[in-house]
Amino acid sequence: MSLVWPLPALAAWTLAWALFISLARLGVPTAATLLLGSAAGAALALLGATRWRRLLIVAGFPLSLAASGLAGGVPAWVWLLPLALLALLYPLNAWRDAPLFPTPSGALNGLARLAPLAPQAQVLDAGCGLGAGLRELQREYPDARLTGLEWSWPLRFACAWRCGAATVRRADIWAADWSRYELVYLFQRPESMARAWQKAGRELRPGAWLASLEFPVPGVAPTARLDAAGRPLWLYRVPASQRGASGGR
Repeated sequence: MSLVWPLPALAAWTLAWALFISLARLGVPTAATLLLGSAAGAALALLGATRWRRLLIVAGFPLSLAASGLAGGVPAWVWLLPLALLALLYPLNAWRDAPLFPTPSGALNGLARLAPLAPQAQVLDAGCGLGAGLRELQREYPDARLTGLEWSWPLRFACAWRCGAATVRRADIWAADWSRYELVYLFQRPESMARAWQKAGRELRPGAWLASLEFPVPGVAPTARLDAAGRPLWLYRVPASQRGASGGR
């Protein structure tokens, strides 16, 4: 069950402080305790439901530590480490997309019924994060060849470790070629959906599917809609006339 805000932030900050204090009592250098506490906060940022809440979770521990004065002996450059950690986790050019929106468990239940695919069909999770979407896709299409694209190096490696049945690559989802896939799955931002539909129209074969969790393509009637786990999944099938088009209909 998800925690009501601000409980996720309070839980993350408490755990980061507990780690910091425990390591300090063990004699670990202050700079190292700051880095490890900030790393714990960055990992626990997954508890945040939105980008800004995740940023608040990440920033909460180092800011509160600075205000406390307990790290007064830490060199100034050490305070850049949390920012460097955040930049590593969420590279700057990925901020135009959704940094990390995990697919809820069960959110794709019934997808294979509405969008049936042949065995060994190629399926893409564009922006796979930690692999929650790939796991749901694998449940729906156990015989498919799954690919995940993720720009963040840490998330890409974590996803590959969690999703051994899929091919996970570091790539820009907008620069990558979608033409080989029979279904492309997205859990992006509302602002990204018009661009995604344009790219699908240029690159996907007629009859291929674009699936978007939560956010529909503006101005385009969906082929089907699936409601599972309290989230709508919008399905769009690329028509023959759409291939090569410069925009949506």
